[in-house]
Order: sequence, then structure tokens, then C-alpha cells
Amino acid sequence: MNKDITPLQRPTFKRTLRRISVISVVITMMLVWLLLCIASVVTLKQYAQKNLELTGATMSHSLEAALVFGDSTAATETLKALGKQGQFAVADVTDRNSRRFAYWSYLPGEKQDTLNSLVNRWLFPVPVSQPVWHNGQMIGVIHLTARASLISHFIWMSLAVLTACILLASVVALLVTRHLHSDVVTALQNITDVVHDVRTNRNFSRRVPEEPIEEFHHFAQDFNSLLDEMEEWQLKLQAKNAQLLRTALHDPLTGLANRASFRSSIAALMNDSHAKTSSALLFLDGDNFKFINDTWGHAAGDCVLMEVAKRLSDFGGKRHIPYRLGGDEFAMILYGVHSENEVQRICAALSQHFVRPFDLRNGLYTPFSLSVGYALTWEHASVESLQELADRNMYLMKNQRAKTSS
Repeated sequence: MNKDITPLQRPTFKRTLRRISVISVVITMMLVWLLLCIASVVTLKQYAQKNLELTGATMSHSLEAALVFGDSTAATETLKALGKQGQFAVADVTDRNSRRFAYWSYLPGEKQDTLNSLVNRWLFPVPVSQPVWHNGQMIGVIHLTARASLISHFIWMSLAVLTACILLASVVALLVTRHLHSDVVTALQNITDVVHDVRTNRNFSRRVPEEPIEEFHHFAQDFNSLLDEMEEWQLKLQAKNAQLLRTALHDPLTGLANRASFRSSIAALMNDSHAKTSSALLFLDGDNFKFINDTWGHAAGDCVLMEVAKRLSDFGGKRHIPYRLGGDEFAMILYGVHSENEVQRICAALSQHFVRPFDLRNGLYTPFSLSVGYALTWEHASVESLQELADRNMYLMKNQRAKTSS
């Protein structure tokens, strides 16, 4: 498509509409004609088949008395009277012993043409058989064959009317549409592709290219302006969602992942059979945090908590992840550990990070320590039992420190 077309060179939509292709109209009408012809013949076949079956059912009641009394003459007259009405071509009635009881055949004066032969062969390859019942017993069978000439007449009439209607519709379509121009299809395809990409892939950076048709060009410009606004809204929404997600999964004071994030991480860890074999859980609780709050106030307590979070993050690095569960309760998930001795060494090294006094940012310093309890993930089948053991071990250490200090 030429991108350098000036507005004065762009043809209008009306002029382009006059270029609708004659070939596409003709091909479409031919396909419609073919499908309608097939549908008409199939429908006629089903109708004629049902009509022949209904005729047989009706005749079974008319011939019941003749079969009961063995009056073959009356049966033949009945067949003749009904056959002359054009209901069937051949009627053969047999008694309960399969012997012919009555017979009638329509013999046209002219020879049967090829179409009639085809109709007779493909529409009704076998006669319709209808049993005749009397007091619950079958006393005879009626065999009917349809009249091919009558059916072919209907087919000729149907095809003639259908062809005339299709020709008339084709002429009207050609007069209205004229020629189909590729610019219309291309313009619509460009717009459709962009809409589909935006809707399916959320690709709001996609734009409709410049169109040579004036009306489509203006539409593309307006649509691109709308996409600009949608892209801006999308970027703002993504940024806000990311901020909300971080707020929902992180502690606002310390910046550590919060309890909700911890629950999600520990559940995913216990469901990962590979990671579960080389991980451990630490529960950490402050030993003298209440004393700091009561002595120097909550601002000092917040300084301690932020310093605890910083030291845990520095210690864990990118390998071990710390969490703040609430208050002075923290947790840490250790990854890449393969023995209890390794976990114990990590706990000892972690305790050393809290030997240095904490700066309360008011000119004072205070000692602060954490009681640490651990549990090995490969020894537990559920999250609950893992957390229960880590929590119990943490309180055992806290009680031991309390006895030692007293």
C-alpha cells in the first residue's frame, strides 16, 4: 500500500464501492445456486419418500377387507383407482404366504428418458413395503414404487424457478455493487487485525496503518487516538496494580514480605518436591522488644524493627528470604540447605548479626536479640506440622534464654 498518498489523491468510499468485482458476485451466486439445488433435491427426495410411505399406510386400510375376503378383483380396482391419481408407478400386493394377490402398473405411452431413469434409480432404489394388519395379524404386504416422471417434473420446475431467482438476484447484485476494490478489503482487514490483536493480546501499542481511502483514513486516525488513550490507561493501571500488589504482599514499615506472602511462599515450597528436599524454615521472635517500647516509646521500637529487617535482608541476600509476620515476629525460608548441621550453623551465624547494639536514633543504643527456632522441610508432610515444630523450637530457645538471664 502506498504510504505517500496525499488527501487529495485518496479516492472516496463511494467511488471505491463502485469497483466491486463482478467475478466475486458470479462465483458467490453459483455456489448459492448449487447449494440450493442440492438442498432442494434432497428435500424433495425426503418429501416423496414420506409421501410414498403415507400412501402405503393409507392403502393398507383400503385393502384390508379385500385381503380378508380374498377378493383380488376389488383389490386390483382399488390399486387402479389410486394409481391413476399419480400416487405411484407400480403397486404389488402379496398375501400372508407371499403370493401375489393384486398388481397394477402405470405404463406411460412414451419411452422413459434418462432423467427419469436416474430419478427412479437414486431417489427410490427399492420399493416401499407396507404390511396390512387385521386383528393384530399381518394378512399381506403392499409394495409400492414411485412415479419417476412425476418427481422429475417437480425437479425440473424447482430448478427452473431457482435458476430464474438466482439470475435475477445476480443481476440486481451486479447493478448495486459493480466492482469490488481491494482497498476496501485491505482497509477493513487492517482495522480487524489491530482490533483482534488489542482484544486478544492486550497489545495497546498496535496502530492502524495509514489508509488510502479517505473515510477509512479518518476512521483509522480516530481509532489510533482512542488506542493512545487506552494505552495510557493501561500503563497507569499496570503501575497501580503493581503498587497494590506490593502493598498487599509487603510490610509497610520494614519493606519485608508480609504474612500473606509468607503463606503463599511456604505453601508453594511444600508442594515442590524438589525444593522441599533442600529447604528449612526459621521462626524468629524478639527477646526484649516490649522493654524497648515501654522504655523509649514506639518510635524507638519502629527503629529496632527496621534495623532487624535490614540485618535479616543483608544476611539472607538473594538466597534466604526474610518475612515479617507481625509485631516483633519474623520468619526466614532457607534454600539450598541439605543437613540439620548446616541449618544450625546458619542459625548461629544469624545470631551473631544481632550482637551489635541497635541505634534508636535518639542518641541511645540498646541490645536486641532474636530467639530462633528451625524446622526442616524434608521431615514434614504438611505446612502446619512444619510451622508447629519451628514455633515450638523458637519458644524453647526463648525459655532457655529467660532462665539464663534470670
